[in-house]
Amino acid sequence: MTSLRHILALNMKQKRHALDLSQARLAEKINTAPTYIAMIELEKKFPSVDMLEKIAAALEIDAPELFSVEGLPADSLKKLHREILADFEKILNQRLRDLQTESCPSGGSAVKSNKRGSPNT
Repeated sequence: MTSLRHILALNMKQKRHALDLSQARLAEKINTAPTYIAMIELEKKFPSVDMLEKIAAALEIDAPELFSVEGLPADSLKKLHREILADFEKILNQRLRDLQTESCPSGGSAVKSNKRGSPNT
């Protein structure tokens, strides 16, 4: 499933590289460990709101830009697009399976009828 972690990691790497900052230098600027920056960029950790604001300030952007897909490279956008479509397909297939299990075993509709024989709505 496409995640905010993935978008955050891509944006952090891109912005950090654009500023020619190493993970260690970024960590130093926001008073955290370089391993923490690495874990965020590897999608293993997700920072608090306060830390997101510090990261954004160190990268010279507004915090919401950390979650923007506009500046991502084309290959990253294509991958993100494929992931979103795959997630949508999984959800749709699960919903179709759920609807099939709700139907009557004889293949008829799961709609019950009232005493007069017309469907309840």
